[in-house]
Amino acid sequence: MSAARRSARAAGGLVTVNLLACLLLLVQYLLGLVTNLFVTLPTHHPGADSPDYFGGIIPSIVWVITQTSIWAAIHASLGLALVVAAVVLAVLSLRVRMPGYAATAIVGALAIIGAGFNGASFVIYGHDFSSMIMGGVWALALASYATGLYLLARRPG
Repeated sequence: MSAARRSARAAGGLVTVNLLACLLLLVQYLLGLVTNLFVTLPTHHPGADSPDYFGGIIPSIVWVITQTSIWAAIHASLGLALVVAAVVLAVLSLRVRMPGYAATAIVGALAIIGAGFNGASFVIYGHDFSSMIMGGVWALALASYATGLYLLARRPG
């Protein structure tokens, strides 16, 4: 198989993955709305008000996934899965040899990672601005993947 054909095949697969990323981000958004409206996290839990942010991440996230409402647990679990998927997509995007597309995948991955860190910050410290930042970088991730879809669709061949 020629290099051009392999690249075209990889690009076709990336269209599917980008579309899936957009759909999963929309599901994550809806889960975040439900969690924000109907789940109240207690102020005292493992990792809460940790003087060391990074020391509070693991106990807080484990606690959210195993000890809170099903909505918060699914929201946090999907967030972790999105981080892994975004990093894999960013790495795969480099194989297509489209710098613009690779940039959208990398920005999307960084935005999802940023949303994850701010979600953890919200669980640890309970500050509303962490939730607001999480929503803002979620929008950046969605815009990045939508732009990636556009670039892939315009790719010749």
